[in-house]
Amino acid sequence: MIEIPSDLNPDLVPLAFLLGTWEGAGVSDFPGAEKCNFGQSVTFSHDGRDFLEYHSHSWVLDNDGNKVRPLESESGYWRIDKDRKVEVVMVRDQGIVEIWYGELADQKPQIDLATDAVARTAASGAYSGGKRLYGYVKSDLMWVGEKATPEVPLRPYMSAHLKKVVTPEEVAEMARNLPDMPDDGIAFFR
Repeated sequence: MIEIPSDLNPDLVPLAFLLGTWEGAGVSDFPGAEKCNFGQSVTFSHDGRDFLEYHSHSWVLDNDGNKVRPLESESGYWRIDKDRKVEVVMVRDQGIVEIWYGELADQKPQIDLATDAVARTAASGAYSGGKRLYGYVKSDLMWVGEKATPEVPLRPYMSAHLKKVVTPEEVAEMARNLPDMPDDGIAFFR
């Protein structure tokens, strides 16, 4: 279920499905880089202003699903206008700053983005642009990313399936909103 916080800037209501912390796993595969499974934690938050704050951390997983080492980190800000156009400013730990533009699909929680501008530091690897697709599917957040370098044309390189993390405060709030249960607790299920 998508909840809309009462203090969310009204302009951001179409992006409310992104809010929260999401965790899960995915696959990374790009020529010249290690192919691996990875874990990921993504947080979308807001403070009442007209943007969502975004943080993502991913790490390489071994064959047993244990963390091996950090993979990528990125953070940024997401905005949407009245025509459902989405803009994202993102900074990556590899020394890359990106501006992404795209749009929220009509009648479904899905966002298509493509890079409009890329700036790289001298230490960053080769990178010339990318595309991403984010979707809210059966209460989960799924995404796929494509990237291009001067040597490799645009192609998929990462994708993940993330589940929403429920905090202890959210569990307590859900418990407060449950209807009164019979004393034995079993009658509730009859």
